[in-house]
Amino acid sequence: METAHSDHSSFWRAWLAEAKAHPRITLGLGVSLLMILWLLATSGVGAFDGGRGERLRYALYGGGAGFACTALGALLAIGLRNISTRTQDVMLGFAAGMMLSASCFSLILPGLAAAETIAGNSYLAAGTVALGLGLGVLLMLGLDYLTPHEHESVGPCGPDCERFNRVWLFVFAITLHNLPEGMAIGVGFAGGDLGVGIPLASAIAIQDIPEGLAVAMALRSTGLSSLRAALVAAASGLMEPLGALVGLGMSSGYAIAYPLSLGLAAGAMLFVVSHEIIPETHRNGHQTPATLGLMGGFAVMMFLDTALG
Repeated sequence: METAHSDHSSFWRAWLAEAKAHPRITLGLGVSLLMILWLLATSGVGAFDGGRGERLRYALYGGGAGFACTALGALLAIGLRNISTRTQDVMLGFAAGMMLSASCFSLILPGLAAAETIAGNSYLAAGTVALGLGLGVLLMLGLDYLTPHEHESVGPCGPDCERFNRVWLFVFAITLHNLPEGMAIGVGFAGGDLGVGIPLASAIAIQDIPEGLAVAMALRSTGLSSLRAALVAAASGLMEPLGALVGLGMSSGYAIAYPLSLGLAAGAMLFVVSHEIIPETHRNGHQTPATLGLMGGFAVMMFLDTALG
């Protein structure tokens, strides 16, 4: 019991030291979290009952589809003894392209349109979505610095990370990755426009298949068996329906909360793509195949947005 308490105290001391070492990042994380809590508080339970019950159902369907596709990709890894790094980089590039395209066509553009309808001014509309983008970046930047996790390319990161098992550090990293995707799905359905929600949820679900496969393969590198790596990777997809509830809740309060939340989800996704996925796909010398995969994913998402929207 004393050891557990000591470990707990040690972690918080390390966390506070990291927070003090990066005061601006800590402040930015605090501001973004306070904004999200404020958006959630202004919507209250009203986001999940009455006429919005249908939106809740669609958000859960979308988040559930993301979880199912993550699980499918993870389970595919069981039958695959090995996948070349080149193939993994192409798959991750494809996922990155879909996330980039989804951020533009299914989050930023609808956010600008919604904000202009509310504000009646293109400058205020752009400012609202840009504010959301900034909050999304601050959220993910703060979590990246102040949460223990591990990436294949840079190793363990965050406060007191050496105390955690590598498997748990990978799980934390995957959780940080899946959170903005789930939030984006929830925000996409919050406005009641299926032309926004369905293409976005479809795109995220499709890119979750290669992503789940890549995550399972990465977990195998930590020493887990194929089955356990697949199960852990599949379980990480549960963040998508949970994130969808957060996204739906924070964008269902004041009218301006909807475009602001669209911008926030887009900013979080863009941060993940630029900060994590693209560097990961380029570190093995496969820049050209990974870039072609990214362009393919971008084109597929653009097609889905046009065909389903």
